[in-house]
Amino acid sequence: MQSDNIKNTEEKASVMEDLEVASENKKQRFGLTLFPETLEIVDTLFEHDNCKSRSEFIEKAVRFYCGYILNKEHTATEFIAPQLATLTEGIVKGTEQRLSRAMFKIAVELGAITHMLAAVHDIDDDTMIKLRAMCTDEVKRINGIINFEKAIRYQRSD
Repeated sequence: MQSDNIKNTEEKASVMEDLEVASENKKQRFGLTLFPETLEIVDTLFEHDNCKSRSEFIEKAVRFYCGYILNKEHTATEFIAPQLATLTEGIVKGTEQRLSRAMFKIAVELGAITHMLAAVHDIDDDTMIKLRAMCTDEVKRINGIINFEKAIRYQRSD
């Protein structure tokens, strides 16, 4: 059983070496038969993947699929890791942009509310300092999840 694992590992390493050697040598031509639908997909997507030709796209697809098949081995990470990194980076950037826009909008609304409250109420400096300290402690305690109903009950209880 263990000799089978060694043999499989050696075979996979041999396949990986063949792929590396093949990338160092000149490319070889061979016939490739594809269904028309598959060729349409290749034609549609190869430019989106920054490939200069169908051949480059197919080469990348074959290498990716080889990595997928060898996924149980650590050698597959060189094929899969760049795709995962690119995907993750895109998700993070998109989320970061949405959060930044949302935070900006919230800051604008909070600024407007703060100025309206300051214009309507005459609060002395000592009360303002105590209010800020109380709010800071409350936000730390409740982990930033503010409940409007609880704030109303607290203000009415005084």
